[in-house]
Amino acid sequence: MFCEKAIEIIRELHRMGDGQLPAFNLEWFNQYKKSLATFMRSLGGEEGLDITQDMKPPKSLYIEVRCLKDHGEFEIDDGTIILLKKNSQHFLPRWKCEQLIRQGVLEHIMS
Repeated sequence: MFCEKAIEIIRELHRMGDGQLPAFNLEWFNQYKKSLATFMRSLGGEEGLDITQDMKPPKSLYIEVRCLKDHGEFEIDDGTIILLKKNSQHFLPRWKCEQLIRQGVLEHIMS
């Protein structure tokens, strides 16, 4: 219960942005944002992992996706090159797919 309230307060402060916090909280909050950004960049390879995106942890680190349009070659962490062609389906790391899903290149196939 306490942790949930603390997280709620931090999220609210995060939404408020700089300049709206009392000076003594502003310094702490800026340090918190820097630490959080550093931590997230250290996760999930080159691009990092946004741990603030989901309220609950994902059930799987890999998801099944369908390619909605030709995109060309796509490299995953182990160096494997995957050809993203329209209507092809792949089982890929979630964090590598998120941006392509937002761009409309891939869609998450829900089982």
